[in-house]
Amino acid sequence: MNERIQTQFMVMSFSHKNAAIDIREKLNFATEQIVPFLQKICASEAIKEAILLCTCNRVEIYTSILDRRIARDHIYQCLTQEKQISLESLQDIVHIYLNQYAIYHIFCVASSLDSLVVGETQITGQLKVAYKLSYDHALCSKDMTRLMHFAFKCAAHVRAHTDISSNSVSVASAAVNMAEQKLQEKGESLDSVEVLLIGSGEMGRLVAKHLSNHQAKITLLNRSEHNAQNLAQEIKANIPTYPIVVKPYETLRESLKTHRVVFVATAAKDYVIKSDMIVPHHDRRLYFDLSVPRNIETMAIPHTEIYSVDDLQEIVDQNKTSRQESAKVGLKIVDQFTADFFKWLQTLSIDPIIKQMRYLAKQSAMKELERAIKKGYLPQEYEKNVEKILHGAFNTFLHQPTMRLRQASENPQGDPIIEATKNIFDISDDVVMLNGYKCEKDTTIY
Repeated sequence: MNERIQTQFMVMSFSHKNAAIDIREKLNFATEQIVPFLQKICASEAIKEAILLCTCNRVEIYTSILDRRIARDHIYQCLTQEKQISLESLQDIVHIYLNQYAIYHIFCVASSLDSLVVGETQITGQLKVAYKLSYDHALCSKDMTRLMHFAFKCAAHVRAHTDISSNSVSVASAAVNMAEQKLQEKGESLDSVEVLLIGSGEMGRLVAKHLSNHQAKITLLNRSEHNAQNLAQEIKANIPTYPIVVKPYETLRESLKTHRVVFVATAAKDYVIKSDMIVPHHDRRLYFDLSVPRNIETMAIPHTEIYSVDDLQEIVDQNKTSRQESAKVGLKIVDQFTADFFKWLQTLSIDPIIKQMRYLAKQSAMKELERAIKKGYLPQEYEKNVEKILHGAFNTFLHQPTMRLRQASENPQGDPIIEATKNIFDISDDVVMLNGYKCEKDTTIY
């Protein structure tokens, strides 16, 4: 059986749609853990290539496989061993997508149509980073490169032909907007309070950017004060007089006493803010934890409201309403790209089959022509003219079958026809795979 028929695509998804944040915390992978885990996955003969996408809202494993049952069970086993989560717990929540459904899902993810905040701008870049990490460690090659190539084209097309990313919203901006709404309920706003921001990574940078748009006064803490200073300079480069102050990380306890609005966005694997760090108070406190695993310990303290990424539903609902029409258009684009991907993928194998059929016909014709001349049935001087006649004859004969084969290759249900043709003409898989696919590794972040 050739590679096109054997290879299937599978997605195992744990996202905000089916897995609560406490499960996503357990399933979360630090960057240095991803490659060893993918190596374990790809150790199975049933799994050819794999990519792991790990964000605050999803942990998803994208694979090209040879046997769906063996591949699925092997990934379950790897997850249960790595994360100490029972098989039953994983099976209860996982979403598994196969083939066309897997491709459709991945294209939706790349186009931010499956995001908690539809239209958010981070996910395409995160997927590119995940692909590059896997590619650079030889954990994915032809199958997933083909797929990612189309996914990024699809994402670009959705952005170019819809308004889904206009006034783009991210988890960071949704959290900042929620903070503004919560303050306005009491007649306040972000520009009237001092905000404590803990973390200066990508999420922290986005939070700082959106806070600056609201003219909030920011106190920035980070374990690396150098990185915090760099972020402060980045913000001040746009607004030289902007009130952002960097303090040593060791001042965290004291800063919590004086700030009523706190955003936490770090890569820490444990709690950054614990219950014993909070002193009793009478003012309303708003804490926004944008980290997975969570950085704020679950606690019940009077006048203190703690929000995680899964608590942004108010802003998410507003976002869905405003982008509903764009999302509908985007999903139609994804649907078309999914169909185009499979059509294109199938044509990769049909061209060498057609070429081999023509080659076999020509070889048979030339063999009979040579025999006729040797036997004296045909004068030598007629060889070229007869060769032209035979060439026209077998091309005419093969025209209709090759047209039908091309039509069959554009339909997923055409596989039996193509396989039957290969058997009839005794065309081996080695011949089919001579038509190697080449795709430039695309790592540019849109």
